[in-house]
Amino acid sequence: MLSFWERESFTRYDHIIIGSGITGVSAGIALKTRFPTDRVLILERGLLPTGATTRNAGFACMGSAGEILADLQHSSEAEVVDLFLRRKRGLELLRSRLSDEELGYESCRGYELLGPESLHISDHLERLNALLRPHLGQEAFLPANDRIRDFGFSETLAAGLICNTCEGSIHSGRTMRSLLAKAAALGVEIKTGATVQHFREDAHCVRVALADPVRRESLRLEARTLSICTNAFSKQLLPDIDVTPGRGQVLITGPIPNLPFKGVFHYDEGYYYFREIEGRVLIGGGRNLDFEGEATTEIALSMHIQQDLEAKLREMILPGRNFEIDMRWAGIMAFGKTKSPIVQAFSERVFGAFRMGGMGVALGSGAAEGMVRLIEERLEGKR
Repeated sequence: MLSFWERESFTRYDHIIIGSGITGVSAGIALKTRFPTDRVLILERGLLPTGATTRNAGFACMGSAGEILADLQHSSEAEVVDLFLRRKRGLELLRSRLSDEELGYESCRGYELLGPESLHISDHLERLNALLRPHLGQEAFLPANDRIRDFGFSETLAAGLICNTCEGSIHSGRTMRSLLAKAAALGVEIKTGATVQHFREDAHCVRVALADPVRRESLRLEARTLSICTNAFSKQLLPDIDVTPGRGQVLITGPIPNLPFKGVFHYDEGYYYFREIEGRVLIGGGRNLDFEGEATTEIALSMHIQQDLEAKLREMILPGRNFEIDMRWAGIMAFGKTKSPIVQAFSERVFGAFRMGGMGVALGSGAAEGMVRLIEERLEGKR
């Protein structure tokens, strides 16, 4: 049961957002900026964000040459360029909202390693540059084979190298701490450990039921609008949407003396990715080894994928060097029939921004902004 004070002060909001990753917190900031007197609440079921935001590799990227070339096989040039630019604008929005220091942002350039079977990608760089040059004012991709030896990679397994001039990296933990602090400073309320059981919409509001483990009953909140920003977990609240989870597995080494490379790196059309951070190597990916098994929301490790990541380190990235694995973890991404995120009004009061296709750092801020524009248009239409 609730007290009078609780009912009056803690159950009624103007806007409720489910999910406290980059997308959800960015939506809270955008809503509070547009409607400064409105009460905005973000709900997160975990004590920390549960999906991929603080469990990713911290890439500030827009896509490798191999990934974009693969996309062109089933999407038009206009669609591929549009998605690239959405990623670019999303990163710019994130960097306009937080300082590079708050993001831990480094404009370190990105690289794509090419195995012997992928060397043909280098033959298409001029086509890709011609597509992107009008929007970037520079070449997006440059050959960089001369850096393979400098970086210490296996010259047999890493047969080619492409530089992506537009990429950088962030510190994912620092980024989320800074975003949460900015949201709180604006007056956005954030509640963790808040598991949403279900929601119900009527003509006046959306009612959201939360599990309350202490009172052993549902806590019911209400708001004018509800925004779902739970990425791969969104299907639990919207069963009919086109969202397939994809688990991303990651490991990080201990410090490696005199590590010869910096920056962010892609391999195998982006299915593998690695970077240097604080003298360590962080590597993730490998879900293409078992698409079906990794299409799960279970935050666990598959040892055959972990072993594959270690093999990539040992044989291709750090050949002949000693290293120890310090940590392992997994995060859950969201995919669909297309790579574009879902930004949609599902009803008069229920909205969503999710399915970032493994590019939440780049797409999350822009997707949140697009969703908030839909909310604004809907509310203005009701006046």
